[in-house]
Amino acid sequence: MFILPELPYAKEALEPTMSAETLTFHHDKHHNAYVTVMNQLLEGQSPESLEAVIKSAGPGKLFNQAAQTWNHDFFWNSMSPAKTAPSGELAAAIDAAFGSLAELKTKFVAEGVGHFASGWAWLVVEGGALKVISTHDAATTVTQDGVTPLLVFDVWEHAYYIDKRNDRKAFLEAWFDTLANWDFAAKQLAASKGEGEAYSYPKPQ
Repeated sequence: MFILPELPYAKEALEPTMSAETLTFHHDKHHNAYVTVMNQLLEGQSPESLEAVIKSAGPGKLFNQAAQTWNHDFFWNSMSPAKTAPSGELAAAIDAAFGSLAELKTKFVAEGVGHFASGWAWLVVEGGALKVISTHDAATTVTQDGVTPLLVFDVWEHAYYIDKRNDRKAFLEAWFDTLANWDFAAKQLAASKGEGEAYSYPKPQ
């Protein structure tokens, strides 16, 4: 069975941008529900990893539950209660791809705001270059060959409605400025070059 990983910080640690109430509902209820249903669907099986489940599931309920389980844990790791900033190779890659961190923010916020309905806004590296993309519903970068995610933002309404109601843009801007975990992004970028291990979901127990 796959576990629901604990948050890498206390529920109140992301306030005021993201409230403890949001994290309680989002992690303890939404994320937990995906894990629970996925484990029910996998009953009697012995999967090697969540990534393997996602890649072999095909369209349907198992893929949706597994991919949402993975996306959510990557989202928790994409945030930090301590303000971080890009440096070194990550800062250089941002400047090369977007011109500046400010321009990346503009593009990232626009991608998230412009995404119709539910899904995810991603900062990824592909072919050595940084890109901003979005995926719909449960779709995930796990199934995209040659793509390494650096950060992700959840644009499903339950991610921000308690704190910002329907103002997705305000939440995205505040998230980018205060919670984006650039240290995590830097590790992901290094892993894309074969330097260290990229994020993976905890193995089944």
